[in-house]
Amino acid sequence: MVEKEGVRESRRSRRKRQRKKVEVRRKEFRYRGYTLEELQKLSLEELIMILPSRIRRTLKRGLTREQNKLLQDIRKAQPGDVIKTHCRDMVILPEFVGHRIAVYNGMEFKRVDIQPQMIGHYLGEFALTRKRVKHTGPGVGATRSSKYMPLK
Repeated sequence: MVEKEGVRESRRSRRKRQRKKVEVRRKEFRYRGYTLEELQKLSLEELIMILPSRIRRTLKRGLTREQNKLLQDIRKAQPGDVIKTHCRDMVILPEFVGHRIAVYNGMEFKRVDIQPQMIGHYLGEFALTRKRVKHTGPGVGATRSSKYMPLK
């Protein structure tokens, strides 16, 4: 116990006071050495040069009609708006960051909040098309013992 102005201070309150002093610094996001602001200033041709080869190849071929429409919708939309799309093969570009996109997974639209760490991935990676398998007990007729039905 430590004396503090004539009052004994407990270990818990001492730790609490020390925790307040520690300032947590968040690491600034960088993608291959570029900050988010620098990435957003780059043109599409300059951005293609720093993306991985598969994404680079996809973008060099040019965007499809659906991808162009999605890109235009994102440029027009405010950061809080939800944009619905079936275009799962669209590459996430730096200008998408901060937007909400509802991606169709074959049954419903899954809302995806675009974060800087998603740059260079496809939209479809964040809206899974298959559910997890949940195994339960065996069904009726699965075994010989399942034929037994109690009277009460």
